[in-house]
Amino acid sequence: MENILEIKNLRKTFKDFTLNDISFSLPKGYITGFIGPNGSGKTTTIKLIMNLLKKDGGEIKVFGLDHIRQEKEVKNRIGFVYDESHFYEELTVEEMKRIIAPVYEKWDEQQFQSYIGKFALPRNKKIKELSRGMKVKFSLAVALSHHADLLIMDEPTSGLDPVVRSDILDILYALIQDENKGVFFSTHITSDLDRIADYIVMIYNGEILFCTRKDELMENHAVVKGNLSLLDTVRSRNLVGIRKSSYGFDALSTDKGTAAAFAKEGAVIDKPTLEDIMLYYTRKEHSHA
Repeated sequence: MENILEIKNLRKTFKDFTLNDISFSLPKGYITGFIGPNGSGKTTTIKLIMNLLKKDGGEIKVFGLDHIRQEKEVKNRIGFVYDESHFYEELTVEEMKRIIAPVYEKWDEQQFQSYIGKFALPRNKKIKELSRGMKVKFSLAVALSHHADLLIMDEPTSGLDPVVRSDILDILYALIQDENKGVFFSTHITSDLDRIADYIVMIYNGEILFCTRKDELMENHAVVKGNLSLLDTVRSRNLVGIRKSSYGFDALSTDKGTAAAFAKEGAVIDKPTLEDIMLYYTRKEHSHA
């Protein structure tokens, strides 16, 4: 399977945070969700991919190209949607487009105008007057109008109403029908990824916890709930995020065998959501009365 993005031993050190030699890859033709609590390193990773931050070590290849030495070629083929507007707020949608369009070799004016119509974006309204949802849609229209092969999105649906979020997810799903394209979707709204993601990469405290197919992730994990005595009865090294109380315990099982062993002893086994998985992996194990 060909990868559209490859990251090897990527490192970036700040005073109070280190992106710690992370490695993962994105296969072509899929939507990959990038999850983790705020402050885990999601935005830092994206800024390093886009060469907006200088890396301290490691390798980043996009389309098999070095992201620094071949930066112009790489960026011509990337569409980038931030969580915040990065356009000149005093310009109108049309004026801003006239500045952006010449930057891209494959700018498609007809496609841009089609998205403007589809998104009902007001051409002559200043960007500062647009709602947050409209700003994201404008970013998306720009990103999709130069035939980008890789769409990188940093919290694009944060703060949007469910209808606008659904519209954006539908567009991403349609885009990925072209098997030569890829989407890297960083978000803390895991329900969006429950719906459209094929792969999930999870980062926590600057470390990659897993990079796997979403279906396999959901199949191999289970929420386990039962009496405290079961923790002594069943080997529980494959449990994470154990929470104990006077009523019993709950935890996340990281393999099918462990879940089956607890079920045999009378524990309740539930299917997790992506949010469950993220919360259990990042929850400190603790007890309370």
